[in-house]
Amino acid sequence: MTYVTGDRPDSHDRQTGQDGGGVQRQVVDIIASRTLYDESYLLPDSHFEAELGIDSVIFESILASVKEQFSLVAPLPSGLVTVGDLVRAVEQACQAPGADVPRRADTAPAGSLLEVVVTTTMRHTQYQRGQLAPGADFESELGIDSVVLASIVADAARELGLPPGLAGTVTATSLDELVEALRPYHQGRHRVDQALTEPGRGAAPVPDERAAQERTTDGLGLAWDGRSMKDFVEERDSDLFAKTRSFGRYLRRREAERLYWYGMPLHSRCSNRAVIFDELEGREREFLMFASNNYLGLANHPKVIEAICDATHRYGATHTGSRFIGGTNMLHKELERRLAAFKQRPACIVYPGGYAANIGAISALVKSYDTVVVDKLNHMSIVDGARLSGATRRIYQHNDMADLERILKRCDEEPGGKLIVADGVFSMHGDICDLPEIVRLAKEHGARVMIDDAHSTGVLGRRGSGTAEHFGLKGEVDLELGTMSKTLAGMGGFVVGDEEVVEYLRFYSNSYVFAANIPAGVAAGLIASIDVIESEPERITKLWHNIRLLQSQLADAGFDLENTRSAILPLVIGDERKAMEMGRAVRARGLYCQTVVFPGVPLGDARLRVSVTSEHTPEDLETAAGIFVEAGREVGVLPSAG
Repeated sequence: MTYVTGDRPDSHDRQTGQDGGGVQRQVVDIIASRTLYDESYLLPDSHFEAELGIDSVIFESILASVKEQFSLVAPLPSGLVTVGDLVRAVEQACQAPGADVPRRADTAPAGSLLEVVVTTTMRHTQYQRGQLAPGADFESELGIDSVVLASIVADAARELGLPPGLAGTVTATSLDELVEALRPYHQGRHRVDQALTEPGRGAAPVPDERAAQERTTDGLGLAWDGRSMKDFVEERDSDLFAKTRSFGRYLRRREAERLYWYGMPLHSRCSNRAVIFDELEGREREFLMFASNNYLGLANHPKVIEAICDATHRYGATHTGSRFIGGTNMLHKELERRLAAFKQRPACIVYPGGYAANIGAISALVKSYDTVVVDKLNHMSIVDGARLSGATRRIYQHNDMADLERILKRCDEEPGGKLIVADGVFSMHGDICDLPEIVRLAKEHGARVMIDDAHSTGVLGRRGSGTAEHFGLKGEVDLELGTMSKTLAGMGGFVVGDEEVVEYLRFYSNSYVFAANIPAGVAAGLIASIDVIESEPERITKLWHNIRLLQSQLADAGFDLENTRSAILPLVIGDERKAMEMGRAVRARGLYCQTVVFPGVPLGDARLRVSVTSEHTPEDLETAAGIFVEAGREVGVLPSAG
């Protein structure tokens, strides 16, 4: 975008508040926080829709924030199509009798380290300047996780001319800490610039974040590439696809080392064993399968398969429409009725997927003036739903109820509603949320609760209905969410709750309204899966027998299983390279499980994720335990037999 003389306000005016008493700066701050645009793009003549891509929904959010910021009672005029139009309308409203322009927070000089960090943080978090207290904790008070922080650091480094790889190395817990963490690089940059312009002076060294990179050799005799997937998150280039080529070289190296082999195709049903085409070796191999979420074996149950086939023959492959436009089949209605009865709640809404359920429900209920409070280890679909909502996000330390209480107390002073969202079973750790305390704190502080039962449905509770049943809290959780691609052996997601809430979601969840739903055949299979769960409770009993057997064998061998209380058994290793080598050693012995590295878990928390099902035999479990022990000794995760 080119600048026209006079269009861009002078930096001195922007800092000292001469732009209409600070109105322009505050309006621009609000637009930037709602759109993630750099403020330099928000010129007076920038057209909201044509140039900035701001649709009516986002524009209404901007107007609501502007009215709140300036305490405007009367509605703003219609026909505001540019940034300048909105600024002038607010200035006129503020000149009305009794109106007062709120004072904005003082800013540092334009281009300074502090100002760049603040404006970059605003762009990536949707916060306004006055909401960014320098000492506020990134996670618990601002909801800034490691991924967002990496983006902030990358953008700030780019604007300040600092080393591009800082996004993967600089960490901080507040704006103050981030400024101090970047200061040595910033000062080093100034010394280099000075050395280049003053004759006879040598350039001072700038800290090199790659200097300490590990240089041992890998299995191919080459220097070990110590990067992780985090290093490619914020790679910048004028060619949008440059990052794909860079990552592609890294990926091929990992595959050559037999460390990455994600997404290998099945050539059989997925049961206690599975035939998989090993793309690295170019042949089919049979594996012991410990990477499946088919917890009760329903994916291969004859009644489920028969129901899918019969319904597909009757209703066709799919319905070619959204639920609102010709895409609702009678089986969708029946599935929602059965899920509500199974979860013992009044109503249910079915989404195209579990991810869509989290994104749709959270973004529909929570708005920019509300607060979402989330566990640090929640599934990415919850994280994305919270971001999409535009709400204030608060992150409490994993299962730390004292930290949750502290955050809720601070939220009591803020306007808007509060939604606490947590996984029932945490997908990479296997432990269970402290639901009784979450419910108690929610009632005490007037918050609503949503629990994601993706890995709880069919596993927790006497009937397998999930976390609320497990704790005896049926009816105490406002919303229970689940995915149907795991225990229920189908596809889709769902939310159960009160009738009026579910009906609201049907009209305001974009991932429901504007997406085709699951085919009728899949819905029939899901209904059959619920039938089997209710008629064959011994499957849950068998599952838990298998869980306890393998868990005891692995714990006795010395593996760190954290605090797992579900069908997910994490073998915590920590170091990413060693975890990948452990996965390679396990697969070489004929067992298939997940090797989890960033972004599945934070750096330094790598692990193997072992999923137990009711279909595993005692021989399977004994063999698996032996394989894990042998592999652990081979790579040094466990001490040698001697």
